[in-house]
Amino acid sequence: MPPVGSSLEADLRSLGFDVRVADGAAAVAATLAALPTGDRVALVDHRFVGHVHSLRLALTDPRFPAAAVHGAVTARPEARPALLRAASALDGRYADALVGAQPAAPSWSVPVLPDALAAGLEAEGIAVHRPDLGVLVADVPADGPARTRAQAAVAATDDEAVRLRSAVKSRDGFFTTFCISPYSRYIARWCARRGFTPNQVTTASLLTALIAAACAATGTRPGFVAAGLLLIASFVLDCTDGQLARYSLQYSTLGAWLDATFDRAKEYAYYAGLALGAARGGDDVWALALGAMVLQTCRHVVDFSFNEANHDATANTSPTAALSGRLDSVGWTVWARRMIILPIGERWALIAVLTALTTPRIVFVVLLIGCALAACYTTAGRVLRSVTRRARRTDRAAQALYDLADSGPIAEAVSRLTRVKGAPVLALAGTVLLLVPLWWQPAGSRLTLIGAAVYAVFAGLAVAAPLKGPLDWLVPPVFRAAEYVTILALAARSDAPGALPAAFGLVAAVAYHHYDTVYRIRGGTGAPPHWLVRMIGGHEGRVLAVTVAAVLWQGRGFTIALTALAAAIALAVLIESVRFWVSAGAPAVHDETGEPA
Repeated sequence: MPPVGSSLEADLRSLGFDVRVADGAAAVAATLAALPTGDRVALVDHRFVGHVHSLRLALTDPRFPAAAVHGAVTARPEARPALLRAASALDGRYADALVGAQPAAPSWSVPVLPDALAAGLEAEGIAVHRPDLGVLVADVPADGPARTRAQAAVAATDDEAVRLRSAVKSRDGFFTTFCISPYSRYIARWCARRGFTPNQVTTASLLTALIAAACAATGTRPGFVAAGLLLIASFVLDCTDGQLARYSLQYSTLGAWLDATFDRAKEYAYYAGLALGAARGGDDVWALALGAMVLQTCRHVVDFSFNEANHDATANTSPTAALSGRLDSVGWTVWARRMIILPIGERWALIAVLTALTTPRIVFVVLLIGCALAACYTTAGRVLRSVTRRARRTDRAAQALYDLADSGPIAEAVSRLTRVKGAPVLALAGTVLLLVPLWWQPAGSRLTLIGAAVYAVFAGLAVAAPLKGPLDWLVPPVFRAAEYVTILALAARSDAPGALPAAFGLVAAVAYHHYDTVYRIRGGTGAPPHWLVRMIGGHEGRVLAVTVAAVLWQGRGFTIALTALAAAIALAVLIESVRFWVSAGAPAVHDETGEPA
């Protein structure tokens, strides 16, 4: 058993483990074989000295098939066979080491069995996660004096304070870091101690934002003030759910899906609430609301495309990136650059204050100006990085960009005919040829159909060759802008009653599909199934469909067509998305980068 005075067994039980003692490598293998195959198992050396949070980080994080720190190793069901083989291969030198808990009295000279098993897992090809413990202690002392020193080190560090501090992202926006996280982490701890889950907090954040949108939809000053306050409250809960997940290591596939989609759903529902509220006061701002959604979604696609194109590229350096790194050493520039890009915290605070004090039209105008400046800043910086670096992009990155392009059957057919280089130029040329007739021809002009058909051809040519060029990451955001702006322009120029709200719903449905694609790729599972992309037409197919509807049906008929298309796409995408994210094969994807959204 553990040395006298050790809390190891109690610590393991507090983490939810059923503790058993195994005396020797052979007993470890026999115990592992007897345990239910669907259970996570952990093996800890009986001499282990360390913080409880060290064990929590190593043994309970659900995102990794195997994990280890010095003196402890864990394996999820998928890694159990490799762990059993590693244990069976060990010899008698490990006679006093232990399974999931621990064996006899301290034998200082005995090798550390969990460390040997972690090495065995890696030899079997299993990726073993080794958490960064920082100031936390995880040790297997070699003798009595070393044990005393380790215990003193444990006593000198408050692991609860470390746990609370690490619940907050290391990189976040100014408003979130200084105005929300100083107290939201304590809300997260309060929730953890009362058994609330991150998914419950996420749902509460969504409901709060929807109530805020309903208050904004009243069109009254008290309603706008309440909406602003509730939007901030929703953001506090939005920060709390992630901090709760990190504090209690409660990551899940369902949580990944909720986290990935609810932020956008909350913000865009709030835009709709503001537009409804303005309409009650006689001001039609649906075009501004849709413009804000289009701009914000395109900004995100720029971020996603650039990151996917470069995160595993080789020779991935540039003078621009080096300059950015040097600026990071000057403290105030870090916060200034994070605020310039108007991340979610700053953006929601701006929206909340302007909602309470001004009108929906002013909210959207200021938001569009701020987001446009932020988009110019970030896109220009990324273009400079791309043209000054000598990165060699991988086949995985090229496939990710192709999937983000969301090409349908028409573009696929064109891409098979020939291979043409210069994807960004082709995508931009097709977009210009599409949008110019929309703005310069009367609503319903047949020339817009020609523009849409030419766009479909150029869209296919743009993805005919692998997207490995320095600026090929621009192709997906250009396609997103082309599709969304086409819907906005046709609805705005049609003068059909209800066309803009219907267009808002259509763009929201398509944007959900694009966000869903992003988070699947981030999780390493690839894009949505090909049949779904073909069924909803791809971006070029939807552009053609909306353009044809604008030519064939005038007035309310166009509104009905937009509404029907939005409902069909939303239904198809949501059914398949829910099926995927609640399935056992979905990844537990959580944003730990701190990149502003």
